[in-house]
Amino acid sequence: MTQSRVTIRDVAAAAGVSITTVSHVLTNASGKRIAAETRSRVHRAATDLGYAANPVARTLRTQRSQSVGLVGDEIATTPFAGKIILGAQDVVRKHDAVLLVTNTAYDAELEQREIRALLDRHVDGILYAAMYHRVLAVPAVLHGGPVVVLNARTEDPAVSWVVPDEYAGGWDAADVLVQAGHRVVGMVNNEDDIPASHLREAGFRARCAQAGLSDANITVVYASPLPEGAYGATVRLLAQENRPTGLFAFNDRMAMGAYRAAAVGGLRIPTDLSVVGFDNLEIIAEGLYPSLTSLTLPHYEMGAWAADQLYAQIDAPAGAPAPVRTAKLRCPVVHRASVTSPPR
Repeated sequence: MTQSRVTIRDVAAAAGVSITTVSHVLTNASGKRIAAETRSRVHRAATDLGYAANPVARTLRTQRSQSVGLVGDEIATTPFAGKIILGAQDVVRKHDAVLLVTNTAYDAELEQREIRALLDRHVDGILYAAMYHRVLAVPAVLHGGPVVVLNARTEDPAVSWVVPDEYAGGWDAADVLVQAGHRVVGMVNNEDDIPASHLREAGFRARCAQAGLSDANITVVYASPLPEGAYGATVRLLAQENRPTGLFAFNDRMAMGAYRAAAVGGLRIPTDLSVVGFDNLEIIAEGLYPSLTSLTLPHYEMGAWAADQLYAQIDAPAGAPAPVRTAKLRCPVVHRASVTSPPR
């Protein structure tokens, strides 16, 4: 026999108070003067009876579904970016809500279908997330509702977004090498035409110039963002007469190729060549020998920032314009054993 559902009326009877009082206590209604002892009695009765609020009734009463959707291209299936979901989820949980995650695999038709499914469930807002930093257009179906773009930018001035500070990342990578004393440096950059490639290189060059390095002592080569691509590019870089003593790799996978090129060329890391990576993929950065100094993409922080901003929009007073904010979050350096002072 199925046990009947405990109702708010049962809680009121057990606590010896009215149904209205129970409702005010359990919904934490503002502006209601209810004694602390009464609140405690209501919560104790609800716990003892195993009371759980009816989500459908709560949605009708508050016009909130206590849920947020996250629409991503491949974030949900990539451990590398999983902290984006964790950061958003932690904030959503603080609002006593759940995060509903969908994965579109870059399929526009599937994306439209999944967004519609979330909207049909009356989610309170949408986090529109990208696997990598790029400029994107927010789907028209999301216009006008609470939405924040995550790990990407949009040119829509009405939409909030958050991205890694790629320029500062390139600057900080160069700073690691400059502070160690390197005066001849190189960068193995991603050949793809994406914001991260351009901005990391710009920041790298700017810090080197600030340190007084001449253009002749700064060399940038381009390759596919994989170990094999970086290997060939680094071999060419290390073969030049004015060989760099410090190297910045666009990502940790490219740093793997640079390590191999150094080994084939008879160079020791970091004695003969210091290397800085990007992404801080621990399975790579800690698995390489010596361990790789790398910059961390702020995935968790971006997820949390985006969810906080989404709730700022959700909680905006009716009729008031939704607050619009943008953010570029710094990528912290994780220092390991791949950088030292250059040989004399």
